Amino acid sequence: MAPGGAGGECPVRFALHVPTLNPGPATGSLLAALRVQTAQPHAFVVIDSSSTDDSPERFRESGAAVHVIERSAFRHGGTRQRSVELAPEAEVDLFLTQDAVPAHPEAFENLLQAFADPKVGAAFGRQLPRSGAGPLEAHARLFNYPPHSRVKQAADALALGMKTFFISNSFAAYRREALLAVGGFPPDVILSEDSYVSARLLLADWKVAYRADARVHHSHAYGPLEELRRYFDVGVFHAREPWIREAFGKAEGEGGRFLRSEWDYLWRRGRRHLPGALWRNGLKFAGYRLGLVEGVLPRRLKVRISMNRGYWQ
Repeated sequence: MAPGGAGGECPVRFALHVPTLNPGPATGSLLAALRVQTAQPHAFVVIDSSSTDDSPERFRESGAAVHVIERSAFRHGGTRQRSVELAPEAEVDLFLTQDAVPAHPEAFENLLQAFADPKVGAAFGRQLPRSGAGPLEAHARLFNYPPHSRVKQAADALALGMKTFFISNSFAAYRREALLAVGGFPPDVILSEDSYVSARLLLADWKVAYRADARVHHSHAYGPLEELRRYFDVGVFHAREPWIREAFGKAEGEGGRFLRSEWDYLWRRGRRHLPGALWRNGLKFAGYRLGLVEGVLPRRLKVRISMNRGYWQ
């Protein structure tokens, strides 16, 4: 894939950003999907956290500007902001994680069409379960990424709560003007840098668009303890950014809606998974509540519980 290469008419000048760490065999699938996109980026930036496989060279051969950093230097927000600064001519910055593979050639083009509305500050696409995903994994994608597009604004908080600023760092694009106006990506959050920016945009009267016609394959089969660790980190994020809960409400309401949806889905499609789902959701809740009170926990315990252990260094 060559930046600015052949493809359909692109509505905006955009840069593609992919943070990487040993993507391994997935590199080939991702690069193949990028080559056939009808909208091609004017800049392709890869920030690699010192991979030991051959992926940095493969990305270079595909036209990417690869910047290698120490693994200990990676930060969810700070690294993405550095990537943005490496493509200063872009009007829109499109971020893709190494395991999110575009599902069709128009994925980028359809996502970028959201920016035809000058008030849209960010847009994200639909995520489909990866091949072989189990029912728990598949339901999470169906719940969070429905088949219908919509545009959200701050006034929707009363009806949508925390779902108002929901977005995903795996496949999302940001209008450069809007991103910089709200201070860019936060330099040092434990995770959810995408949610941080989305919430800031909404509170600054920008809109956030969800494009169901821009699709990637991306999902994870987290184990029970991984779920606890991940939700502990989410709780830490909410504890350290209290303005989000003040503006959009508590996460527990959205959690209740998820539980009801998951129960109904599994009752119809895989009842044998219900006991495991109850166990997992209990661990999620426990992890999240622990994260909310992380301020009174010893650092050693937080390092043991957290999924992002490098954050505590």
